[in-house]
Amino acid sequence: MSGTTQLTQMSTAARRKEARTVILSSYLGSTIEFYDFLLYATAAAVAFPKVFFAGADPWVGVIEAYATFAAGYVARPLGGVIFGHFGDRMGRKGMLIVSMTLMGLASAAIGLIPGANLIGPWGAVVLVLLRVLQGIAVGGEWGGAALMALEHSDPKRRGFAASFVNAGAPTGAVLGTVMMGIVSALPGDAFLAWGWRIPFLTSFALLLVGLFVRLRISESPIFAAAVTAEANGPAKRKLPLLEVLRRPKALVFIMLAGAAGFGLQVVLPTFSVTYAVSKGAPQQGVLYAFAAASAISIAFVLFGGRLSDRFGRRPVMVTGLVLFVAFLFPMFALLGSGNVWLVLLAFTLALMFHSTLYGPLAAFVSEQFGTTSRYTGAALGYQLATLIGAGFTPGIVASLFQGSGHSIGAVVGFLAALSLVSAVFILLTRESKDNDLTTVR
Repeated sequence: MSGTTQLTQMSTAARRKEARTVILSSYLGSTIEFYDFLLYATAAAVAFPKVFFAGADPWVGVIEAYATFAAGYVARPLGGVIFGHFGDRMGRKGMLIVSMTLMGLASAAIGLIPGANLIGPWGAVVLVLLRVLQGIAVGGEWGGAALMALEHSDPKRRGFAASFVNAGAPTGAVLGTVMMGIVSALPGDAFLAWGWRIPFLTSFALLLVGLFVRLRISESPIFAAAVTAEANGPAKRKLPLLEVLRRPKALVFIMLAGAAGFGLQVVLPTFSVTYAVSKGAPQQGVLYAFAAASAISIAFVLFGGRLSDRFGRRPVMVTGLVLFVAFLFPMFALLGSGNVWLVLLAFTLALMFHSTLYGPLAAFVSEQFGTTSRYTGAALGYQLATLIGAGFTPGIVASLFQGSGHSIGAVVGFLAALSLVSAVFILLTRESKDNDLTTVR
């Protein structure tokens, strides 16, 4: 008997238990994927400039490392299209297993790349190729995980359920930053020679854990019902991508509405870490401060999702965005203090405000699309938002900082402008908390 058939025959209590299991699986899978993906961000700030771009001016090396970081974001929309297509045609569960496997293997392989002292520029080339594979994997992971949580949950608690997927991002950041913080305590030569590789090689063990959990969950009941209804109907199913592109307004609005959230998010583990260390704060202390703040923010991501179930996605998201922008100048003042405790305060407040925006985002994006094209639409829209907002932001802000004579005003101006664009498009996008997900649009 298939997992879908079993689910339809469950009692109400059994369905609720299954929903909790699916949400936990989505959270765990997202945690592992973002551990791998965001670990790269921390390594790009503290290791890659010296390992793969040695000999350049320190800030030039940082910018070059951030350029390889951007490659993953360029690949994420491609992952959204590929996994979204098969996820909308064949089911959510199978694609999540494939995306997790791809991410785990690519991340472990990064830990095996020889440095520039052994193979010259080829190390950076291999790094970019593996980063692209990471991007494709996470592009497919997020949409499937969000939809599994969303489509198994109570309609009145969809924002809260889907927020567990986004809570995987700070959880993964905690794990990755702690791991990098531990190995950064090694002597400088040892850290650059082999220490930074350990967190990446750990990805293989996390992959085995994630696959064990993910193989035990059932397919989305809403997806299964939609496929059955269409199979019994007269119309032939269209390609999911064509269904999404036939009405591109939702895709464009989602892309621009989410861009600032990702831009603000990615500035913290990249430019902000580098900035705080450059102002005299100890590297290991800064990494631990970011990890601690990320741990605190997990609860606020879930809280933001729960608030959106009550007040709507849009007002909660805009409030978080406004609070973060208002905090930018104080944040950089605290980061530049050289005091680890003040750096911790900066990261904590910034992530609290960001979590209010980030918590409702998974449901907000996914609810804009019909069932049989939801994986493609949500994954593509979300990943295009990450590309615009996060893919190039670390390199842009580092370039603005260097080109302006190390003025933080240029950085704040860019982030504020990006946030204004997103706020406008959040308000222009329809409120979605009461949408009927069983409707095939």
